[in-house]
Amino acid sequence: MSNVAEFLDRMTAPAELVEALEGGAVRCLACAHRCLIRPGKRGICQVRFNRGGELRVPWGYVAAANVDPIEKKPFSHLLPGSNALTFGMLGCDFHCDYCQNWLTSQTLRDPAADEGADYVQQVSAEQLVNYGRRSGCQVMVSSYNEPLITSEWAVEIFKNAKAAGLACAFVSNGYATPEALRYLRPYLDAYKIDLKSMQDKNYRQLGGVLQNVLDTIAAAHELGLWVEVVTLVVPGFNDSPSELWEAARYLASISADIPWHVTGYRTDYKMDAPSTPAATLRQAAEIGQEAGLRYVYAGNLPGRVGTYEDTFCPNCGERVIQRRGYVVQEYRITGEGKCAKCGTPIAGRWAADPRLVRTGGSGTPFRARI
Repeated sequence: MSNVAEFLDRMTAPAELVEALEGGAVRCLACAHRCLIRPGKRGICQVRFNRGGELRVPWGYVAAANVDPIEKKPFSHLLPGSNALTFGMLGCDFHCDYCQNWLTSQTLRDPAADEGADYVQQVSAEQLVNYGRRSGCQVMVSSYNEPLITSEWAVEIFKNAKAAGLACAFVSNGYATPEALRYLRPYLDAYKIDLKSMQDKNYRQLGGVLQNVLDTIAAAHELGLWVEVVTLVVPGFNDSPSELWEAARYLASISADIPWHVTGYRTDYKMDAPSTPAATLRQAAEIGQEAGLRYVYAGNLPGRVGTYEDTFCPNCGERVIQRRGYVVQEYRITGEGKCAKCGTPIAGRWAADPRLVRTGGSGTPFRARI
């Protein structure tokens, strides 16, 4: 066992998403791998492990904590203009070659990522939430690594956050189980899910199965969570018009109100594909609209994707939110969540008082030392 593993194993607690089996084995229920873990062994994520018949899970630390605009997550229909305290731990149940957070996600799975442990800060849930409140945050977000595998710690934080009047969200690969979704539901307001491909062979290359993610999108919506979906469009991997059509049609079959973000890839970690052209994102966004989705966004290329940064009323066509990058420039949604021009409801979670929506800010994140 590496020194990093020994260090992280000290910051653990008993699991709640677990099924006890014979002979001291356990079944982990946090993600759709449903790992069977025998005493002394670890799950696929490496950070959930069986110690003497007890499943131990990450607890009591963060490896990243940043105050960001909520638009960076990205959420476009969750309290626009607000700040989010985004926190993460270490570990993941996937091994995506283009991961932009690989230093935190691939710890214990890739020796090159073990330096992620250098960023660990031990902290209590109360301290983290208090820091978020002092920083003017309205939302607490679990992200950076895969939050499903650290669900118990997220729930501990979210309990404190809800008591303080903050909204709570996951930014996740969507590789959930029904048990995990039911466990999270009382404390979770919104769930951003990565739909990485509509080809199962691509998902297996990343470490998962497509159907499990599709099922999570449908189940999260059915549970009443606010769901937004992101597809990172990677040239040569998932950027064919036919695949983008398939993704858009699937989302529209669940709800035309699900926002779909198509975002641009840049070279990172182990993948060396070319960066995504702005024209590809505009084409993907057009496909989403033609498939019947009411809210489609082309992200992370500010000023290069036309009006696909903005939100429009699906009835009268009024631009109800104007954005540039992570900054809300104009906001025209009422406190009842309706278009200020025609009164049509705009799907999402909106500010009760539109006068308090922050517009024109810098959108600059900063890293927290709790």
